[in-house]
Amino acid sequence: MIDAITSGLDQVLQWETLGLMLIGMLIGFVVGILPGLGGAVALALLLPFTFAMEPVQGLVFLLSMWIVTGTAGDITSVLFGIPGEATSAAAVLDGYPMTKRGQGGRALGIVLTSSAMGIVFGAIVLGVFITVIRPLVLLLGPPEFFMLVLLGLAFVVTLAGKNLAKGMAMVAFGLLVSYVGSDPSAGLPRFTFDQMYLWSGIALIPVVVGLFGGAEVLQLMLTRSSIANGPLGDTKLTGTMRGVTDALRHWPVVIRSSSIGVVIGMLPGLGGTVAQWISYGQARQTSKNPEQFGKGAVDGLVAAGATNNAKDAGSLIPTIAFGIPGGAATAVLLGGFLVLGVKPGQEMLTTQLGITFSMVWTVIIAGILGVVFAFALVRPLAAMTKISGPVITPILFMFIVIGAYTANNSWGDLLVMLGASVLGVVCLRWDWPRVPFLLALVLGKLLEQYLNLSNTLFGAEWLTRPGVLIVGLAVLATLFLSIRSVHRDHRARLADETVPGPRTRAMQTIGRKK
Repeated sequence: MIDAITSGLDQVLQWETLGLMLIGMLIGFVVGILPGLGGAVALALLLPFTFAMEPVQGLVFLLSMWIVTGTAGDITSVLFGIPGEATSAAAVLDGYPMTKRGQGGRALGIVLTSSAMGIVFGAIVLGVFITVIRPLVLLLGPPEFFMLVLLGLAFVVTLAGKNLAKGMAMVAFGLLVSYVGSDPSAGLPRFTFDQMYLWSGIALIPVVVGLFGGAEVLQLMLTRSSIANGPLGDTKLTGTMRGVTDALRHWPVVIRSSSIGVVIGMLPGLGGTVAQWISYGQARQTSKNPEQFGKGAVDGLVAAGATNNAKDAGSLIPTIAFGIPGGAATAVLLGGFLVLGVKPGQEMLTTQLGITFSMVWTVIIAGILGVVFAFALVRPLAAMTKISGPVITPILFMFIVIGAYTANNSWGDLLVMLGASVLGVVCLRWDWPRVPFLLALVLGKLLEQYLNLSNTLFGAEWLTRPGVLIVGLAVLATLFLSIRSVHRDHRARLADETVPGPRTRAMQTIGRKK
């Protein structure tokens, strides 16, 4: 274990790897400061460029970009009241009021320092969990991993929220697309329609690039406006060190908020949006001045900053150990694992343990360096949000086309990317969840692989293994709770619709008096 920790650090500190980390961080700043794009879109856009990289270099490049995206999102939330992504929204409530009072520098010092402390805390928890969970994963075989993939698909359905039927439909569609190609056991073509391109299956990279990056760019092109519509204004970035001191004084809030972020980040289907509001709520409940929340409360801003990065480290735990992503960004990152030849589960906890700890070190180093660079890059990056949509979309679309084509140098990949982009726009316009489709596409082949191995090694007896039964119960419980939650919300909406409003009750009273 100690050798793996030192080996991971040594691989990260190589000059080429550090250079890729810095490039990834710069791109993460740009994407994070552009509202609406977010970490998942950034990972999708740059995933093709890791195709020729070594595993450690590719993971360092992707992780450093993703981690810094959250930090950059806090910058726009504090300075301009524009969340860089949904998981940075809580920082607006107390950060932007401080900026309007001329305390933008102090607010930045608070949110960036708490972000750095949160990411270090999350990375330490990630490293500890790797050592604890390693013996458990070594006891699992193909049958248990098959059931864990099923559990991942069950959690995928929960990502659909209230649209449970739509989520299940997208899972089914994703599984169907994942089985395009030749049957691994029989070698016969499936759903190829006599097209040679489809014999090797639908490539993952053009789907990811189109579904997230292409869809967002098309949306931006259709709106024909800049990414940020609000004024940038003049911001006095003074009092930064006072903000750093404020964050350090509120270290108990950092610990509590980071813990909430890590725990919720570990649970697939909840995500950073849920984590930030739970963390913000607990900070308000434990605050000595709860009436200041929403007006510039220091502990509220500390809670928002610490949670935003800690939940990313938490979401890596199930992704590394079981191949179950915690949300959209880790779903794309899981695709990056497969592209780089890194398989989650036993391999990342045994033969590739050094690569796993290189990820832990990347989270720590990129998180701290990102905060250091943030103070210098605030103003020039913020100005990019005012670039007109028709001007910036051709540049973004050029990167999308290059990324989709260079993965396999195939024109068929461009058609797949365009189809995935259209599918992404349709999902955005008619409120169909995209993440269930992507995760089903990624997990579908793993599901088939583990099922074939289970039947070959154990026959039908694997269905009676204790681990299989335990995880099977967890799958049923997950589906039951999801269905019950949707049913309860539906009944609550029906009850609200049947209760007469104030105007209706007044009219009923007048009628009775007449």
